Amino acid sequence: MFPLSESEYHFPMRKGFILGVVVTGLLLAGGAYWYFATGHAPVAASAPPMPFERTFARMGLHAYLARLPHPKPPVPADEANLAAGAKVYVQNCAVCHGLPTMDKTAIARGMFPPPPPLFQGKGVTDDDEWETYWKVESGIRMSGMPEFKGSLTETQIWQATVLVKNADKLPPSVTTDLAASAAAVPGGQKK
Repeated sequence: MFPLSESEYHFPMRKGFILGVVVTGLLLAGGAYWYFATGHAPVAASAPPMPFERTFARMGLHAYLARLPHPKPPVPADEANLAAGAKVYVQNCAVCHGLPTMDKTAIARGMFPPPPPLFQGKGVTDDDEWETYWKVESGIRMSGMPEFKGSLTETQIWQATVLVKNADKLPPSVTTDLAASAAAVPGGQKK
């Protein structure tokens, strides 16, 4: 017998390693299929999140957003646009995201993941406008955030965007209008 060359000697080890990787991948895929197909995955809004659900959702969203262009708002954050944005927000967003003087609605309390309150804490005042615009225009899968492209004009989406971007420094007239609008929101009650 001739001695094995080095490549002949390592071939079975490589083959075994590759087979191990393939089998492991198939087992993981099969386990994930079994988890969902047998009803073990939590699907109720009140159920705890799946393992790594928040991590993967955030990771996917941030990676996707990083690839997008970053346009500047074509509308200034002046009082007229903030007031117009407040009207759009009250009609389309407040039922989930709330108003400055409003308790969470039954809809917001029953959602998973819970919608961020945009007038409490920092809201999205630290997000870039383009990011908020994209979320309003496109929606976010499996979050309850609908897309408003086609329902609202581009200008209306930008007006709502500059409103929430500047939620911590709104003029008194806009703050007053928002506070007075709680009764117009389905399920909205003042605190």
